[in-house]
Amino acid sequence: QVQLVESGGGLVQPGGSMKLTCTVSGISDDIYTMGWYRQAPGKQREFVSVISSGGYVSNAHFIKGRFTIARDNAKNAVTLQMNNLEPEDTAVYYCNVHIPDIPPREKAMDYWGKGTLVTVSS
Repeated sequence: QVQLVESGGGLVQPGGSMKLTCTVSGISDDIYTMGWYRQAPGKQREFVSVISSGGYVSNAHFIKGRFTIARDNAKNAVTLQMNNLEPEDTAVYYCNVHIPDIPPREKAMDYWGKGTLVTVSS
């Protein structure tokens, strides 16, 4: 059973920093992406950042160099270092694992954590 557990959320002042961590267990595949999404109050969930098994990174435009994603394959963990946080970054942040449909796997799979709340406020 695949499980994703996020940690590191909380309250931070504008301009501050916060680091989120997601630890994954139960995955037997070698190739999968790990990423972060977020959902602000009253808004749809949106993509934040993703990193592939080989370390290729893709970021949402609003990051503007403020967030850095990293992956530790030995620990099956992904982190999101967030700097210069803005009130608009307030959201529940969700960890995601995407396993592509590479043979012998017949169907791609997505797994989600329960989310961790990040509140940016003075």
